[in-house]
Amino acid sequence: MKRTVIKIDEELCNGCGNCVEGCHEGALQLINGKAVMISELYCDGLGACIGDCPVGAIELIEKEAEPYDEVAVMERISPKGEKVILAHLKHLRDHDQIEWFNQGIDWCIENGIKIDLTKIAVGAQKPKEACGCPGSAERDFRNKSEAKSPTPVGFSYTSPSELQQWPVQLHLLNPQAPFFQGADVLLASDCSAFSHGSFHSAFLKNKALAIACPKLDSNTQVYVEKLSAMIDLSKINTLTVLMMEVPCCGGLLQIAKAAREKAHRNIPVKALVLSLRGEILSEEWV
Repeated sequence: MKRTVIKIDEELCNGCGNCVEGCHEGALQLINGKAVMISELYCDGLGACIGDCPVGAIELIEKEAEPYDEVAVMERISPKGEKVILAHLKHLRDHDQIEWFNQGIDWCIENGIKIDLTKIAVGAQKPKEACGCPGSAERDFRNKSEAKSPTPVGFSYTSPSELQQWPVQLHLLNPQAPFFQGADVLLASDCSAFSHGSFHSAFLKNKALAIACPKLDSNTQVYVEKLSAMIDLSKINTLTVLMMEVPCCGGLLQIAKAAREKAHRNIPVKALVLSLRGEILSEEWV
Protein backbone atom coordinates (compact mmCIF):
# COMPACT_ATOMS: atom_id res chain seq x y z
CA MET A 1 0.00 0.00 0.00
CA LYS A 2 1.10 3.60 -0.55
CA ARG A 3 1.53 5.66 2.60
CA THR A 4 3.72 8.31 4.19
CA VAL A 5 6.92 7.22 5.91
CA ILE A 6 10.20 8.93 6.72
CA LYS A 7 13.34 8.86 4.58
CA ILE A 8 16.82 9.41 6.04
CA ASP A 9 19.64 10.96 4.01
CA GLU A 10 22.63 8.93 5.22
CA GLU A 11 25.04 11.47 3.74
CA LEU A 12 23.64 14.24 5.92
CA CYS A 13 23.06 12.12 9.05
CA ASN A 14 25.67 12.84 11.72
CA GLY A 15 24.65 10.00 14.03
CA CYS A 16 23.54 12.25 16.90
CA GLY A 17 20.69 9.89 17.80
CA ASN A 18 18.12 12.61 18.49
CA CYS A 19 15.66 11.10 16.04
CA VAL A 20 16.01 7.67 17.65
CA GLU A 21 15.02 9.13 21.02
CA GLY A 22 12.18 11.07 19.37
CA CYS A 23 10.74 7.96 17.69
CA HIS A 24 8.74 6.35 20.50
CA GLU A 25 7.46 3.70 18.11
CA GLY A 26 10.90 2.13 17.83
CA ALA A 27 11.18 2.45 14.05
CA LEU A 28 14.70 3.95 14.16
CA GLN A 29 18.05 2.69 15.46
CA LEU A 30 21.64 3.87 15.28
CA ILE A 31 23.66 1.39 13.24
CA ASN A 32 27.28 2.02 12.32
CA GLY A 33 26.92 5.65 13.38
CA LYS A 34 23.87 6.38 11.22
CA ALA A 35 20.14 6.51 11.91
CA VAL A 36 18.43 3.63 10.12
CA MET A 37 14.78 2.70 9.64
CA ILE A 38 14.63 -0.86 10.95
CA SER A 39 11.02 -1.53 9.89
CA GLU A 40 8.38 0.50 8.10
CA LEU A 41 5.88 -1.55 10.11
CA TYR A 42 6.66 0.69 13.10
CA CYS A 43 6.77 4.03 11.27
CA ASP A 44 3.50 5.94 11.75
CA GLY A 45 4.50 8.57 9.18
CA LEU A 46 3.70 11.46 11.53
CA GLY A 47 7.26 12.79 11.50
CA ALA A 48 7.93 13.40 15.20
CA CYS A 49 11.60 12.63 14.52
CA ILE A 50 12.01 15.39 11.91
CA GLY A 51 12.10 18.22 14.42
CA ASP A 52 14.78 16.44 16.43
CA CYS A 53 17.22 16.27 13.51
CA PRO A 54 19.74 19.15 13.71
CA VAL A 55 21.03 18.66 10.15
CA GLY A 56 17.78 18.20 8.21
CA ALA A 57 18.54 14.62 7.22
CA ILE A 58 14.94 13.40 7.56
CA GLU A 59 11.97 14.00 5.30
CA LEU A 60 8.51 12.56 4.77
CA ILE A 61 7.87 10.73 1.52
CA GLU A 62 5.01 8.71 0.06
CA LYS A 63 5.92 5.23 -1.09
CA GLU A 64 4.84 1.60 -1.15
CA ALA A 65 5.26 0.43 2.44
CA GLU A 66 3.98 -2.06 4.96
CA PRO A 67 0.88 -0.79 6.78
CA TYR A 68 1.52 0.68 10.21
CA ASP A 69 0.70 -1.82 12.99
CA GLU A 70 -0.16 -0.32 16.40
CA VAL A 71 -0.23 -3.74 18.08
CA ALA A 72 3.28 -4.51 16.81
CA VAL A 73 4.46 -1.13 18.10
CA MET A 74 2.96 -1.73 21.56
CA GLU A 75 4.58 -5.16 21.74
CA ARG A 76 7.91 -3.58 20.83
CA ILE A 77 7.87 -0.61 23.22
CA SER A 78 6.05 -2.03 26.26
CA PRO A 79 9.24 -3.49 27.85
CA LYS A 80 10.60 0.08 27.99
CA GLY A 81 8.03 1.01 30.62
CA GLU A 82 5.19 3.43 31.25
CA LYS A 83 7.12 6.59 30.36
CA VAL A 84 7.77 5.41 26.79
CA ILE A 85 4.23 4.05 26.38
CA LEU A 86 2.73 7.37 27.50
CA ALA A 87 5.06 9.33 25.21
CA HIS A 88 3.94 7.16 22.31
CA LEU A 89 0.23 7.53 23.13
CA LYS A 90 0.59 11.28 23.58
CA HIS A 91 2.30 11.44 20.20
CA LEU A 92 -0.71 9.73 18.61
CA ARG A 93 -3.18 12.02 20.37
CA ASP A 94 -1.27 15.14 19.44
CA HIS A 95 -1.48 14.10 15.77
CA ASP A 96 -5.21 13.27 15.97
CA GLN A 97 -4.66 9.53 15.50
CA ILE A 98 -7.40 8.55 17.95
CA GLU A 99 -8.07 5.17 16.34
CA TRP A 100 -4.46 4.08 16.90
CA PHE A 101 -4.53 5.74 20.33
CA ASN A 102 -7.54 3.60 21.34
CA GLN A 103 -5.89 0.48 19.91
CA GLY A 104 -2.87 1.17 22.11
CA ILE A 105 -5.03 1.58 25.22
CA ASP A 106 -6.93 -1.62 24.40
CA TRP A 107 -3.64 -3.48 24.03
CA CYS A 108 -2.51 -2.27 27.48
CA ILE A 109 -5.80 -3.35 29.04
CA GLU A 110 -5.74 -6.77 27.36
CA ASN A 111 -2.17 -7.37 28.53
CA GLY A 112 -2.64 -6.09 32.08
CA ILE A 113 -0.34 -3.09 31.70
CA LYS A 114 -1.44 -0.24 33.96
CA ILE A 115 -0.77 3.29 32.72
CA ASP A 116 -1.82 6.64 34.12
CA LEU A 117 -3.33 8.50 31.18
CA THR A 118 -3.87 11.62 33.29
CA LYS A 119 -0.13 12.26 32.83
CA ILE A 120 -0.77 13.06 29.17
CA ALA A 121 -3.77 15.31 29.70
CA VAL A 122 -6.57 12.87 28.96
CA GLY A 123 -9.11 15.61 29.56
CA ALA A 124 -7.85 17.71 26.65
CA GLN A 125 -10.25 18.42 23.81
CA LYS A 126 -10.04 15.79 21.11
CA PRO A 127 -10.58 16.23 17.40
CA LYS A 128 -14.01 15.67 15.98
CA GLU A 129 -12.69 13.21 13.44
CA ALA A 130 -9.70 10.88 13.48
CA CYS A 131 -8.31 8.67 10.73
CA GLY A 132 -11.39 9.62 8.70
CA CYS A 133 -13.65 7.88 11.25
CA PRO A 134 -15.83 10.16 13.39
CA GLY A 135 -17.00 7.12 15.34
CA SER A 136 -13.61 6.83 17.06
CA ALA A 137 -13.23 10.48 18.05
CA GLU A 138 -13.96 11.15 21.71
CA ARG A 139 -16.31 14.02 22.53
CA ASP A 140 -17.51 15.28 25.89
CA PHE A 141 -20.91 16.96 25.55
CA ARG A 142 -20.67 18.33 29.08
CA ASN A 143 -18.14 20.90 27.80
CA LYS A 144 -19.37 24.31 26.73
CA SER A 145 -17.62 23.84 23.39
CA GLU A 146 -19.83 20.80 22.76
CA ALA A 147 -23.09 22.54 23.77
CA LYS A 148 -26.27 21.23 22.18
CA SER A 149 -26.98 22.61 18.74
CA PRO A 150 -30.31 24.35 18.19
CA THR A 151 -33.06 22.18 16.78
CA PRO A 152 -33.17 22.57 12.96
CA VAL A 153 -36.13 24.47 11.56
CA GLY A 154 -38.96 22.10 10.72
CA PHE A 155 -38.03 19.55 13.41
CA SER A 156 -39.45 19.12 16.87
CA TYR A 157 -38.65 16.64 19.62
CA THR A 158 -40.67 15.70 22.66
CA SER A 159 -37.60 15.48 24.90
CA PRO A 160 -33.93 16.46 24.65
CA SER A 161 -31.07 14.01 24.43
CA GLU A 162 -29.39 13.13 27.72
CA LEU A 163 -26.27 11.76 26.02
CA GLN A 164 -23.15 13.20 27.67
CA GLN A 165 -20.40 11.83 25.44
CA TRP A 166 -19.27 10.12 22.24
CA PRO A 167 -18.47 7.35 21.38
CA VAL A 168 -20.79 5.00 23.26
CA GLN A 169 -19.86 1.49 21.98
CA LEU A 170 -17.77 -0.18 24.66
CA HIS A 171 -15.06 -1.37 22.26
CA LEU A 172 -14.45 2.26 21.24
CA LEU A 173 -14.44 3.74 24.74
CA ASN A 174 -11.39 4.79 26.70
CA PRO A 175 -12.14 3.64 30.29
CA GLN A 176 -10.16 6.62 31.64
CA ALA A 177 -11.96 9.23 29.56
CA PRO A 178 -12.85 12.39 31.52
CA PHE A 179 -16.59 11.74 31.37
CA PHE A 180 -16.09 8.48 33.33
CA GLN A 181 -14.23 10.13 36.20
CA GLY A 182 -16.39 9.66 39.31
CA ALA A 183 -19.45 9.03 37.10
CA ASP A 184 -22.56 6.90 37.41
CA VAL A 185 -22.38 4.61 34.38
CA LEU A 186 -25.15 3.00 32.37
CA LEU A 187 -24.15 -0.23 30.60
CA ALA A 188 -27.01 -0.80 28.17
CA SER A 189 -27.71 -3.59 25.74
CA ASP A 190 -27.85 -2.45 22.13
CA CYS A 191 -31.58 -3.18 21.88
CA SER A 192 -32.77 -1.54 25.09
CA ALA A 193 -32.96 2.02 23.75
CA PHE A 194 -35.28 0.85 20.97
CA SER A 195 -37.72 -0.95 23.26
CA HIS A 196 -38.22 1.75 25.91
CA GLY A 197 -39.77 4.96 24.64
CA SER A 198 -38.28 7.12 27.41
CA PHE A 199 -34.79 5.62 27.45
CA HIS A 200 -33.04 8.99 27.81
CA SER A 201 -35.10 10.44 30.64
CA ALA A 202 -35.72 7.15 32.44
CA PHE A 203 -32.23 5.61 32.35
CA LEU A 204 -29.57 7.81 30.74
CA LYS A 205 -30.00 11.17 32.50
CA ASN A 206 -26.84 12.21 34.42
CA LYS A 207 -25.01 9.02 33.45
CA ALA A 208 -22.09 8.15 31.20
CA LEU A 209 -23.07 5.52 28.64
CA ALA A 210 -21.57 2.31 27.31
CA ILE A 211 -23.50 -0.01 24.99
CA ALA A 212 -22.70 -3.63 24.15
CA CYS A 213 -24.21 -6.90 22.96
CA PRO A 214 -22.90 -10.00 24.77
CA LYS A 215 -24.12 -12.28 21.95
CA LEU A 216 -22.93 -10.50 18.81
CA ASP A 217 -19.87 -8.54 19.98
CA SER A 218 -16.45 -10.16 19.65
CA ASN A 219 -13.78 -10.41 22.35
CA THR A 220 -16.06 -9.55 25.27
CA GLN A 221 -13.21 -10.26 27.70
CA VAL A 222 -11.99 -6.79 26.77
CA TYR A 223 -15.29 -5.50 28.16
CA VAL A 224 -14.43 -7.01 31.54
CA GLU A 225 -11.04 -5.31 31.46
CA LYS A 226 -12.48 -1.93 30.44
CA LEU A 227 -15.21 -1.96 33.08
CA SER A 228 -12.68 -3.02 35.70
CA ALA A 229 -10.48 -0.08 34.65
CA MET A 230 -13.47 2.27 34.98
CA ILE A 231 -14.02 1.01 38.53
CA ASP A 232 -10.38 1.23 39.64
CA LEU A 233 -8.85 4.02 37.56
CA SER A 234 -11.81 6.29 36.82
CA LYS A 235 -13.42 5.49 40.17
CA ILE A 236 -16.95 5.36 38.84
CA ASN A 237 -19.66 5.52 41.52
CA THR A 238 -22.26 3.06 40.31
CA LEU A 239 -22.89 0.75 37.36
CA THR A 240 -26.43 0.18 36.07
CA VAL A 241 -26.85 -2.73 33.66
CA LEU A 242 -29.88 -2.40 31.39
CA MET A 243 -30.85 -5.66 29.66
CA MET A 244 -33.64 -7.18 27.62
CA GLU A 245 -35.58 -10.21 28.85
CA VAL A 246 -34.04 -12.49 26.19
CA PRO A 247 -31.62 -15.07 27.71
CA CYS A 248 -28.52 -13.98 25.80
CA CYS A 249 -28.77 -10.48 27.27
CA GLY A 250 -28.01 -11.87 30.72
CA GLY A 251 -24.40 -12.13 29.62
CA LEU A 252 -24.13 -8.37 30.04
CA LEU A 253 -24.74 -8.67 33.76
CA GLN A 254 -22.18 -11.47 33.99
CA ILE A 255 -19.61 -9.21 32.32
CA ALA A 256 -20.36 -6.45 34.84
CA LYS A 257 -20.08 -8.83 37.79
CA ALA A 258 -16.80 -10.25 36.48
CA ALA A 259 -15.43 -6.72 36.14
CA ARG A 260 -16.39 -5.87 39.72
CA GLU A 261 -14.76 -9.06 40.98
CA LYS A 262 -11.59 -8.27 39.06
CA ALA A 263 -11.45 -4.67 40.30
CA HIS A 264 -9.90 -3.68 43.62
CA ARG A 265 -12.80 -1.35 44.42
CA ASN A 266 -16.31 -2.57 45.14
CA ILE A 267 -19.13 -0.50 43.67
CA PRO A 268 -22.94 -0.90 43.64
CA VAL A 269 -24.31 -2.65 40.53
CA LYS A 270 -27.98 -2.42 39.57
CA ALA A 271 -29.63 -4.85 37.17
CA LEU A 272 -32.63 -3.68 35.15
CA VAL A 273 -34.54 -6.04 32.85
CA LEU A 274 -36.93 -4.83 30.13
CA SER A 275 -39.59 -6.78 28.30
CA LEU A 276 -39.60 -6.82 24.52
CA ARG A 277 -42.22 -4.05 24.65
CA GLY A 278 -40.14 -1.93 27.03
CA GLU A 279 -41.83 -2.59 30.39
CA ILE A 280 -39.55 -2.84 33.43
CA LEU A 281 -39.76 -6.47 34.54
CA SER A 282 -37.26 -6.28 37.38
CA GLU A 283 -34.94 -3.80 39.06
CA GLU A 284 -32.51 -4.77 41.81
CA TRP A 285 -29.06 -4.09 43.24
CA VAL A 286 -26.91 -7.19 42.83
